[in-house]
Amino acid sequence: MSVTLNLRVSALLCALSLANCALNPVSGNPNFVTMSESQEVSVGRSEDKKVREQYGSYNDPALQEYVSGIGQRLARSSHRPGLQYQFTVVDSPEINAFALPGGYIYITRGILAYLNSEAELAAVLGHEIGHVTARHSVQQMSAATAANVGASVLQILVPQVRNSAGDLLINTLGGALLSGYGREHELEADRLGAEYLARTGYDPQAMIKVVGVLKNQELFDNEVAKAEGREPRRYHGLFATHPDNDTRLQEVVREAAKFSSAENRINREEFLKRMERVVFADSPEQGIVRNNRFYHASLGLALQFPEGWKVRNSPQNVTAFNNERTALVDLRSAGAAEGSPSDVLRKILKLGNGSSVTPTTIGGLKAAYIEQPISGKPTRVAVVFLGKNAYAIGLQANSAALFRQNLTAMEASLQSFHAITDKERELAKPLRIRIITARAGMTFAELAKTSPLGRFAEGHLRVINSQYPAGEPTPGQALKIIE
Repeated sequence: MSVTLNLRVSALLCALSLANCALNPVSGNPNFVTMSESQEVSVGRSEDKKVREQYGSYNDPALQEYVSGIGQRLARSSHRPGLQYQFTVVDSPEINAFALPGGYIYITRGILAYLNSEAELAAVLGHEIGHVTARHSVQQMSAATAANVGASVLQILVPQVRNSAGDLLINTLGGALLSGYGREHELEADRLGAEYLARTGYDPQAMIKVVGVLKNQELFDNEVAKAEGREPRRYHGLFATHPDNDTRLQEVVREAAKFSSAENRINREEFLKRMERVVFADSPEQGIVRNNRFYHASLGLALQFPEGWKVRNSPQNVTAFNNERTALVDLRSAGAAEGSPSDVLRKILKLGNGSSVTPTTIGGLKAAYIEQPISGKPTRVAVVFLGKNAYAIGLQANSAALFRQNLTAMEASLQSFHAITDKERELAKPLRIRIITARAGMTFAELAKTSPLGRFAEGHLRVINSQYPAGEPTPGQALKIIE
């Protein structure tokens, strides 16, 4: 689509909707937007609370200050230096970074483990700043609003399409955070990020380096997923739209060279120093999974998931699926241990007092359970009291036959719930990154032998050190290992 046609469409939309038609801070061209800058900041502030509630901020003030300092330097060189940017490392093992409207930018501790220099960190932050300065999320939300208005008019004229418009705005922002903004917006964010890198003295080639790092991580996860019989993980659209050897990315990075100083900082040593002792994989705040055993020291609980099942640990719950994903065991908080387990079970499932709830004990603890379909699937839900807290454990399968087929494994998992032991508390300690210096002859295979990362440890170590699939350490090189 030509620039002229884009401008005509924007002008037409502005004329038809009487919405805000503001100049884009980056391009200087008019954009159709339904949100002022103050409204944009208000949306970001509101959603920021939800992000912090869901993920939590990583408890390392020095690391938070370090990341924020880099982000603020980049932001001051951006097209919207007047925004009050907020940079937060969130406590998640996911490989992700994202931005909310108004300058709220997040990077997970999970992605930090795969970066190997301050310039690479700056590249990720610069990319997200680019989404903010170009108002990509605002444009998407405005487009959804326009579609909603158009669909509402259509509903009046053609009643048969009613009930279709109300969903158009739902998850517009969330969808962008999870899957990216599309090829053109992602490339524009790369171009802007590379420019901000160059303006602040970083090597803009770090943008290409990060793409390579994340592509290698994706290839490694594909390899592991195949061996484990699962689907590969799919992360946020950060750089995901780029094909290998992306010539357009290389072009926009080369363009940033005109903003470069003679400095072109990398700062590998400083970045690695900051990564010392950072938690890797599961956080103790969300519980630790070891060989399908779940330990949560602060909550004082432990549970054994079925052997061979795939466990997913999130801030809200921890769930194990069988290989076919036709059956699951789910553990989550059920609030305060008030009244009896039967009372709490009725409350969380919104059951009447006459519902047939069975009192029992699990792991020597007061409990109750009920069997009834949920979302059309056979389900057993139990509530267990442990200290002042109640926990819900759900067993579910896609059909009655599958429920019976997996019941032994699921029931054993349910019955394994218990108060954590002193020995298990030792196992509940998180894995952490440690920085060592490679000696002559050191190999990743050698390091893998003593690594807690399991049978894929060698690949993990190569990926987090940017030497996948076949690199080896060089004498004197600073290396990340996991302990």
